[in-house]
Amino acid sequence: MKSSEQRIKHDSIHESASVVAGDSGTAIKNSMSSVLIVDDEAGIRSFLQKGLSSRFGLIEVAEDVETANELRKRCHFDLIIADIRLPGRSGVEWVTELREQGSITEVIFITAYADIETAISALRAGAADFIMKPFRMEQMHASVERCMEKQKFQRENYVLRREVKTHYDSAGMVGDCDLIKNVCDVIKRVAPMSSTVLITGETGTGKELAGRAMHKWSKRSGSFVPINCGAMSAELLESELFGHTRGAFTGAHQSREGLFMYANGGTLFLDEIGEMPLSMQTNLLRVMEQQSIRPVGSNKEYPVDVRVVAATNRDLYEEVKKGEFREDLYYRLDVLSIRMPSLKERLEDLPALVNHFSAMLAGEMGVAKHEIDDNELSLLESYSWPGNIRELKNVIERSLLLNRKPSECMAYTTAGIQASVAPEDTCQKLDEIEKRHILKVLSDTDGNKSSAARILGISRKTLDRKTRLWQTG
Repeated sequence: MKSSEQRIKHDSIHESASVVAGDSGTAIKNSMSSVLIVDDEAGIRSFLQKGLSSRFGLIEVAEDVETANELRKRCHFDLIIADIRLPGRSGVEWVTELREQGSITEVIFITAYADIETAISALRAGAADFIMKPFRMEQMHASVERCMEKQKFQRENYVLRREVKTHYDSAGMVGDCDLIKNVCDVIKRVAPMSSTVLITGETGTGKELAGRAMHKWSKRSGSFVPINCGAMSAELLESELFGHTRGAFTGAHQSREGLFMYANGGTLFLDEIGEMPLSMQTNLLRVMEQQSIRPVGSNKEYPVDVRVVAATNRDLYEEVKKGEFREDLYYRLDVLSIRMPSLKERLEDLPALVNHFSAMLAGEMGVAKHEIDDNELSLLESYSWPGNIRELKNVIERSLLLNRKPSECMAYTTAGIQASVAPEDTCQKLDEIEKRHILKVLSDTDGNKSSAARILGISRKTLDRKTRLWQTG
């Protein structure tokens, strides 16, 4: 068993991954991955410890459940390999208890005494695999790889479910003006580095898109994970970023990994960083400096390899002078600053942006794409665009939805929609009243269908179907 000194060394040193040839082919050794082997046979423990050394950076062994529990209090394990028949308590009983406590660690059971009932009990306990003794190391390698791939896919799927739907390709920054070319050049230059980047600019200028482009061009193996720091309280944000253990607070019925863990090996995009509560700024600074996290309610530190990209529409230096943003965090974030230009600074890109949004949204809505003539383009160029590219997208979507010219939708407010109904038309059909109400809510949400659907209490699919009927009717 490794000593505490060895364990501390493992947790504090981030070794680069190395490729090691194993019995089952080429296995990738990850210095941050860990496995706990629980078996009362010393020969099996030694056999597995030696055979899995090419796959895991940390391997701990235990001969019974009590020793295994003590190790779990000190270390986090990505995988558990346990014998079913153990002294004192069976492996199935132990893993069942772990699942009830909220553990999501993958488990491989091994046994020399197998029958159908035992196998069913193991699977019900949440085992990922069931291997009979004696076994070859090739079998174990294959099972381990399946478990680690499953864990990886679970994290990636979680990230995909969380991500706000985007209509852009990861690096599809539309435009050809010098300002955007310069932004792209800088992003490409710094993307392969691990340095923290601060993206500034007005609301709606595409700061998250720039972050996605940086992640794509970085070739980092992990996911791009965005979070809005101003959308939640300090307590909730801490749980979202760092995760929590079961029972850490009221409602924490299960343990859950945080976004830093889901972004491990990838990029964490901290949007609206200027609105992050001061108490959380201290925690974020510590994590960025130590490259390790501690879930809420836990006394364990978990190493992470995460590239942080932050974004803000505020002047953080002014926030520092006002005492509303930590100076040390500001300098930690502002290693390199990239400013996204406003739409009125890049009006030469307007035709390309209009065509991009019109073609994309028309395809999604199942309607005809609007053709924008020179007169209409002039009207769009004369507008101030306070909401920048996000507002332009909403205007194009609204124009397609209502079958009007984009210029007619720039000031198409709730009052404008209501005024479009003839005052003498006081006795209307139910479907007309429904249509008016839906259009009003869509206008109030700047054409955001997901938000409108939530307010209306209907599904996004139902809203899309109704708007398509109006276009074809």
